Amino acid sequence: MILTQHSPSPTNPKRVVILGASGFVARDLARHLAGLGAETLTVSSAQVDLLEPGSVAKLQAVIRPDDSLVITSALTPEKGKDVRTFMKNLTMISQVCAFFEKGACAHVVYLSSDAVYDDSRAFVRETTPRTGLGLYGLMHAAREEMLRFALSKSKPPLCVVRPCAIYGAGETHNSYGPNRFMRSAIKDRKITLFGNGEEQRDHVYIKDVSRFLGLCLQHRTEGAVNIVTGNAVSFYDLAQRIIKLCPHTVELECLPRATPITHRHFDISLRLKEFPGFQCTSLEAGLAEMFKELFSPT
Repeated sequence: MILTQHSPSPTNPKRVVILGASGFVARDLARHLAGLGAETLTVSSAQVDLLEPGSVAKLQAVIRPDDSLVITSALTPEKGKDVRTFMKNLTMISQVCAFFEKGACAHVVYLSSDAVYDDSRAFVRETTPRTGLGLYGLMHAAREEMLRFALSKSKPPLCVVRPCAIYGAGETHNSYGPNRFMRSAIKDRKITLFGNGEEQRDHVYIKDVSRFLGLCLQHRTEGAVNIVTGNAVSFYDLAQRIIKLCPHTVELECLPRATPITHRHFDISLRLKEFPGFQCTSLEAGLAEMFKELFSPT
């Protein structure tokens, strides 16, 4: 797997347009880019609804040829894991692809997911087969290919960034892991695990995702890369770290397991080679910062 840095020296794009303005990543990325002094335009579904046929014309009115485009728009699993949601997600990206038949931009960054990878693989790198984890993983794999096909004619560099589970105070999906555990520990004084929380997973802090996307934009990166820490921990260990942050007693509840135990670890050698100066926040530091933002003593 090869990444191409079209701007070896980091340079802010002339303007960054972010699709999916109300999303967790989009909001934090806009914050980060503002700190870099990069001109940014966030576009929400209220402004351009990618499920509507008229969205192509609206994209043409918004996106300029010298823009860098970041695509974060997606219906996440809590919105539905069914065929209808799957097709809506493909429809959304098909509208973006239709835009490229007439419009243009300078660089495209697509926020994908590590769910694209074969779920049976315990050790994952960028070359791991993208057989998808359920309809959500298959959807992201299909979107990646749709964008590659659409951009093969207009030729702007395409960068596909695949994060593992993202955590942070602004996350709204309440996904199993740091986000759900932290809120439950604070509000309900309880953390619920499946089984004994044996599964080992990687978790990446939202501010690291934004910093990494910012670097990809500044370097006009082309190719596919994972944004992960490379340090997987068990959900039990994760829960214990969160419990230690709380000034009150937190109950640890274990529910019967419904699925087999699986682990996922990542090879981060590609990221280390191409972005040697980038370091992820430690889980301890990220959780502590998240807790500080969420916890209000009464």
